[in-house]
Amino acid sequence: MTATYSGPAKLVLASGARITGMASLSTNRRGELNGWGGTFRPDEITADLRNAAEGLHLELPYERVGTVSVSRIRKLLATQLLMSLTGPGPAPF
Repeated sequence: MTATYSGPAKLVLASGARITGMASLSTNRRGELNGWGGTFRPDEITADLRNAAEGLHLELPYERVGTVSVSRIRKLLATQLLMSLTGPGPAPF
């Protein structure tokens, strides 16, 4: 396991819908196993995605999955969002 991850990911909504995008993640406190977080930039924006907050999972390559919640959503450009995510427990990267 490493303290950071940057690359492709899928955000799985509570409805089961999968949204592909790019994630930039890191562990809290230099590698401790007590939480992690970062950002997710989705490839597409849907109404369900805009309303997503809890009951979410982030899938990384090689079937690594972590539970996440959305702490903030920022508009980057007219067609792009940047979601701030937090995850409890061990990081999936």
